[in-house]
Amino acid sequence: MSADLMQGDCLEWMKDIPDGSVDLTVTSPPYDNLRTYNGNNDQWGEYVWKAVIAELYRVTKKGGVVVWVVGDATIKGSETGTSFKQALHAMSCGFRLHDTMIFQKAGTGACGSKYSYWQAHEFMFVLSKGRPAKINRIADAKNARAGAICTKGRLSSAGREKDSRRRVVPDVSVRTNVWRYQVGNNGDSPAAHPAKFPESLARDHIVSWSNEGDTVLDPFMGSGTTGVACKNLGRKFIGIELDQGYFDIAVKRIGEA
Repeated sequence: MSADLMQGDCLEWMKDIPDGSVDLTVTSPPYDNLRTYNGNNDQWGEYVWKAVIAELYRVTKKGGVVVWVVGDATIKGSETGTSFKQALHAMSCGFRLHDTMIFQKAGTGACGSKYSYWQAHEFMFVLSKGRPAKINRIADAKNARAGAICTKGRLSSAGREKDSRRRVVPDVSVRTNVWRYQVGNNGDSPAAHPAKFPESLARDHIVSWSNEGDTVLDPFMGSGTTGVACKNLGRKFIGIELDQGYFDIAVKRIGEA
């Protein structure tokens, strides 16, 4: 499958993407000032993310989905709430907030303030342009009562059983909207990217909201994790990255996928 990779400002490059041509976006924008992206943080702010979300609405197909993975900084004892502002702005642009999912991070160790509980999650806002056209829910949640027989019945007005349904509890069911992943460098150099999310996270969203041959966008490509997952899953990929160093890493990783 093809991969179109662009180095530069995503707002400039997205102008070249036709209206309603993208099936799915899986991306993780900069989070407030939680990370330093090779000195490029001064090019990020509310005026940028508002414009990016508006452009995402334009390029997304009807029935398409945007997965926006984001967290908040804590400043002077208060979380910024930027993630919620972004979700609400997306709704004002026309998106539906299809689901507010949680990315639960395992293996991070303690992080956060001694005055609150340790932070171990980020938000995954699933934004849809109308009702999602593709929903392929992943069923891998193991059932403790697998094999048990359940009966569900209704009684008539006379008290007799009117309708009885029996089913066997399956081995697995559809998972919840809290997804847990091991995080870390996964053997990469820490310099590869300061906030690379797990490839399995990208893969699971791509499987959930798109089909083979669909076009997937990541306007904040970073080191190319979404692109790698797309190549392995038979999706067309469009990736945009501002930083030249991360762009070079992404080109190498996606080329080797």
